[in-house]
Amino acid sequence: MKRSIHAIRRPFGTLHVEVTQGGDSDERPALIFAHGLGGNHMSWFQQVAHFAPTRTCVAFAHRGFLPSSPIPGGPDPADYAADLAAIVETLGIGAHHVVAQSMGGWTALEYALTRPAGLRGVVLAATTGTLDPQRLPASDRAAIAAWEQAAQATRARMLAGGIHPAAGLRLAEEQPAMHLLYQHINDANLALDKEALRLRLGAARRREPAELAGVACPVLLIANEEDTVIAPPAMAGMARAATGVRFATIERAAHSAYFERPAVFNALVEAFIAANP
Repeated sequence: MKRSIHAIRRPFGTLHVEVTQGGDSDERPALIFAHGLGGNHMSWFQQVAHFAPTRTCVAFAHRGFLPSSPIPGGPDPADYAADLAAIVETLGIGAHHVVAQSMGGWTALEYALTRPAGLRGVVLAATTGTLDPQRLPASDRAAIAAWEQAAQATRARMLAGGIHPAAGLRLAEEQPAMHLLYQHINDANLALDKEALRLRLGAARRREPAELAGVACPVLLIANEEDTVIAPPAMAGMARAATGVRFATIERAAHSAYFERPAVFNALVEAFIAANP
């Protein structure tokens, strides 16, 4: 496999982008991976290793996340979609799918709503992006409220035990080395005020759930059974809000199933992109 590193210039500085591709990868749509708040381009190593032999894989660090340029005061999520568009244009990427985790959903959804010509599909994993769950029907909101009550207690338990809530109890107990690696990746951006960024992400949730129908390509939502960060009932509600959106749940997985249950996650993505070539 070939691997190349790119520093794509943007008004704030540079975006760090890594491209990995195998011998047959030029014949299929590329996969672009957008990481979450606790990650960077390295988060996707289990997806890049799986898909790169047959597809071009593009993993990047969002603006403000090292090794992309830091931003005084932290990044504005409203700028993420334009950064993704710049990556596609600068690297000359044609047909492509976007796979987004958590915070990356803000990037992927806003990018997809611009209806870029080369976009073939979007995977929103453990994220509703800029869609507002509080605009879902009352039954969904009730389920979200019940989830939040239980999730809050579990998050407190994890924090007290030194467990990253986005990694989850099960990963820490069953795969301690992977939990440690998750923490190391998260620590790469300790200087970033993630709580301030979390507030900006929340403020950017302004869209009606039905606006998901404005995405012109197929969409797959992946929820995680034991997620205590993004409510699985919210994701299920979003899937019902727009016709044709596909929905799947990964069992026995916390917020970062792509990291905790990579074989299951990769199989779901594989089936989705195979159905939307």
